[in-house]
Amino acid sequence: MTDQQPLDPTEPTSETPAAEAPADEPTVDAAANSRAREWLSQLEAMIQQVATQAAPVAREVGAKAAELAAVAAVKAGPAAQKAASVTTEYGQRFAEKAQSVAADWRHENEAAKAADDVAAEAGSPKELASGDPETPAEG
Repeated sequence: MTDQQPLDPTEPTSETPAAEAPADEPTVDAAANSRAREWLSQLEAMIQQVATQAAPVAREVGAKAAELAAVAAVKAGPAAQKAASVTTEYGQRFAEKAQSVAADWRHENEAAKAADDVAAEAGSPKELASGDPETPAEG
């Protein structure tokens, strides 16, 4: 850091009330402005120095992050392939089972329809869900 200049006791400070300052002199004089500019330039220099020193560290952190991402990608590849294989196998088994169930339901529906058609042709009463034959309405 740079050395700071001591305050001159004869110079007016910002703590001096405006009522005590003479009316023809501004409350903030040129010396205070130049001191503020100097401090600001010192602050900018310090920020620049920190940024210069931090840049290699930031690059190193970025490089390490890239290396970790590469390792993760290499390790994720086989896991993703295994997941895809398992998904393919499961999908094939599910499709086979779904086709089998669909075929069974169609067969059951065709059998039930055929039984209804035979019963309608023979004129026999249909069975109710309870298993009792329908009784013809007496009239």
